[in-house]
Amino acid sequence: MVQSTWVSTPSQGGALLRSGRGLDPHDFWNWGLSARFGQEKRGQTARISNVTSPQSTSPFERFSPEDVRALIGDYPLAWVIAQGGSGEESTPLPLIGVYDADGQLVELIGHMARANPLHAALAADPRALILFQGPQSYVSPDQVGRRDWAPTWNYTQLRIRADITFEPERTADALDVLIDAVEGDRSAPWRAEELGARYDGLLAAIIGFRARLVSLRGKFKLGQDEAPADYRAIRATTRDPAMLHWMDRFNGSRGSAS
Repeated sequence: MVQSTWVSTPSQGGALLRSGRGLDPHDFWNWGLSARFGQEKRGQTARISNVTSPQSTSPFERFSPEDVRALIGDYPLAWVIAQGGSGEESTPLPLIGVYDADGQLVELIGHMARANPLHAALAADPRALILFQGPQSYVSPDQVGRRDWAPTWNYTQLRIRADITFEPERTADALDVLIDAVEGDRSAPWRAEELGARYDGLLAAIIGFRARLVSLRGKFKLGQDEAPADYRAIRATTRDPAMLHWMDRFNGSRGSAS
């Protein structure tokens, strides 16, 4: 594990967020998000500790900032768990990543119901544990073709510790950011304004927040430790397209016949 310094810089060209150009949700934050949720001071630095590095001794803990960004972008629904008090309050919430000039994750933007007990818990103590889960699948010895091969489970996950700041004045922006991400690639993206007179009442019932990263750890267990022949057999018998995508992402050509 190594420590990394994350430097957030205000983005330029914020108008592109609403330009209708169909920007990839993984990319347009550098153009528009910090125009709404940007750091208060240029060059403000956050210390992110315990970041798993590509030099980790475990093959499952070697990943890049691009892998973090892709997992959050593809699977934005994360468990947000209060770490103060009894530690019992938790809710799955969709979250959108904010990235610095080097592509490193520095914050997550979201919103929740004001009546959610998690709101009160995090208002009293901002420490949170955030868990992202990507594709996962059971791997049977039958897939390898050997009865003396032990079964296992492949999965992808991120474990993030963060401090939550509620920003009621930016709730509408937090909502718009999420809508842009999940609706942006549709031919006729839905907009919150289409709620009409209901919009103000619904908006008053939620509150926006940002989660500033304190630490980030991840594990991408995708067959990297398997013998080449065993890995090829596992890949050939895996049916989930999402799992195949992530296996290929981390194993490259190992799945090809020699």
